[in-house]
Order: sequence, then C-alpha cells, then structure tokens
Amino acid sequence: MAVLAPLIALVYSVPRLSRWLARPYYLLSALLSAAFLLVRKLPPVCHSLPTQREDGNPCDFDWREVEILMFLSAIVMMKNRRSMFLMTCKPPLYMGPEYIKYFNDKTIDEELEQDKRVTWIVEFFANWSNDCQSFAPIYADLSLKYNCTGLNFGKVDVGRYTDVSTRYKVSMSPLTKQLPTLILFQGGKEVMRRPQIDKKGRAVSWTFSEENVIREFNLNELYQRAKKLSKAGDNMPEEHPVAPVPTAVPDEESKKDK
Repeated sequence: MAVLAPLIALVYSVPRLSRWLARPYYLLSALLSAAFLLVRKLPPVCHSLPTQREDGNPCDFDWREVEILMFLSAIVMMKNRRSMFLMTCKPPLYMGPEYIKYFNDKTIDEELEQDKRVTWIVEFFANWSNDCQSFAPIYADLSLKYNCTGLNFGKVDVGRYTDVSTRYKVSMSPLTKQLPTLILFQGGKEVMRRPQIDKKGRAVSWTFSEENVIREFNLNELYQRAKKLSKAGDNMPEEHPVAPVPTAVPDEESKKDK
C-alpha cells in the first residue's frame, strides 16, 4: 500500500506534468537552476570562481550567497509563486488578438472624458506581475466578446507610469494584491473596482476568472445597453443645414422713375 499510493498519485498527475513540461519557460528555469548548481559545485569549474569563505574553498557557498538564497526563499514562500531555485524565467507576454486600447499617463484621462456616453473597463497592470500575465489572455478574450461602440476595454501599465497608480490608488508594492485591478468607468467617473479595498487599505481577495468578471461587472447587461445606445445613435436623422431662402427685393421703383 505504501508503494501503490505514490504510483497512483504519479499516474494521476501525469497530464498536469505534461502540460507543465510543454511550456518552454519552465524547462528553461529548471535548466538554469541546475546549471547554477553544477557551476558552483562541480570541482573542475568551481576552482576558477572567486570566494569569500575563510577556508578558501571555492566549491561551496560563501556567507553572501547563503544570505541571498535565504532572502529569495523567503520571498518565494511569501508570494507563493512557482519559482525555481535562484534563476527563473517569467511566462511570455500575451501577444494574441484583442480589442484593447493602451493608455499612458496623459491619454487615460483624456480618453475617459472625451465621450461620457462610452463605458470603459480599464485594467491596471504591471509586466513584472505573474497574476497580470495570467489574466492577460482572459481579458483579451473578454474584449473580443464584449467590445462595441458604447463599451470599450483599456489597459495602462502602472509599472511604467507610476503617477497613474498614485492617481487611481493602485498599490505598486512587491507584496501587493491589487495587481491586476479592474475599474469600471461610466460618465468618466469610477463606478466600481475589483479587487475591492477595505477600510484598512488592504485588497479583498478576489479571483480574476472570466466568469467572475462577467458576473461582477454585469458585462452582458452592459453590452446589450451599449448596443441599444449605439443603434439609437445611428438611427437618429441627420440635421441637414437649411439653405437660406432668398429674400424678395421690394419693387421701390416709382412712377416718376418709369
């Protein structure tokens, strides 16, 4: 029984392991981690490396490397991320189709105030956040399904434009739970955001799934309402300029003139 349980668990996890191994950045992370250990521990190679150990052994970790490894391990445990030993490769950025407008620190306010009939859903993200990278394909798929004339999707990189994060109160701390942040704007004003912020300024835990975004932001109703408004705007008759009517010149010619 002690032998069968691990075997059953291994067979059960094979599909997930195959999907994990099919992603090249995870394999590259594992190779880089193994390469670091080989270079630092393999005697023919490590003899040429500098060391700060008192015994002068270059094939073992010195105090500086031990401190760095302990600090990185603490961060990995706090963030609960899928990180390898020392060197990791982040997943590639999403490059698929989308109907999303990208803002900078100057265009976001101008676009929100340009036409207040348009409803905007804006994602505040940072490229270094794994949660933002995981949410990118979901957000792109939502934009393909729900984008229309009266309902638009936007994104702004608060890691690059830090003043935008301050203006819209999105925390940029490495331990923050506010990335990504979705904000719904109607009439140029914020109506709601996810995740919510409690009275102590902490983010309330929220799962960024497609179902949750559709339900919480009521995208189906927003889409139907935006479609109706756009159709009503298209069916309105255009006001053509009225040509000025030529005024009759009074016949002031008198009998004497005749």
